Amino acid sequence: MKCVWSWDNCQMKITDQCVAALTWTLKDTLGETLDTLDEPVEFLIGGDDLLAKIDAALQGKVAGDELKLHLEPEDAFGDYNDQLLFLEPRNLFPAEIEVGMAFEGLPPGGNPSAPAELLYFVSEIYPEHVVMDANHPLAGIAIRIQLKVHAVREATLDEIGKGSLGVGFFKLPTPESAFDDEDDGHDHDHDHGYTDNGNTHQFLH
Repeated sequence: MKCVWSWDNCQMKITDQCVAALTWTLKDTLGETLDTLDEPVEFLIGGDDLLAKIDAALQGKVAGDELKLHLEPEDAFGDYNDQLLFLEPRNLFPAEIEVGMAFEGLPPGGNPSAPAELLYFVSEIYPEHVVMDANHPLAGIAIRIQLKVHAVREATLDEIGKGSLGVGFFKLPTPESAFDDEDDGHDHDHDHGYTDNGNTHQFLH
């Protein structure tokens, strides 16, 4: 599908296979700011970059348009699943582990029933145990998002083929494992996880 031009005002309308440059403010239902994107960032419409409800709401919009959306958990990051919480022995983890860090899979010796392909966040740390949570940090939260469209262009064939510009909407990264026995030369003494202070966009760009 080609991007559509509106000849009334000579502006390109958003359709699938367009690229839109967006800014936004993301809040929970209590009004607490979860994320602010101040500078325009490009996203592929009709690909994997945005949540489906946001993708649909942007259809037909042009540069300069603004919109507000309310998304329930099922349309955002899913319901919270307490079956994805795992209590693991503290001695299985690096000494420098901190709340908020994220790891791909649990360490060797961890709960064998835990899905290996998931991303686990350090939720709580106790002297003898660590609580690992495989839920998205915003799971179970209804969100309000205010969006502004800054520019619209046609996507390139390469972008369409990839299905993404690589800046998905709160898509989780895949961190290197911090549980390898061998030293891979990578310093893991930093936070791979999500922060909701409005200044960190580790899942975004």
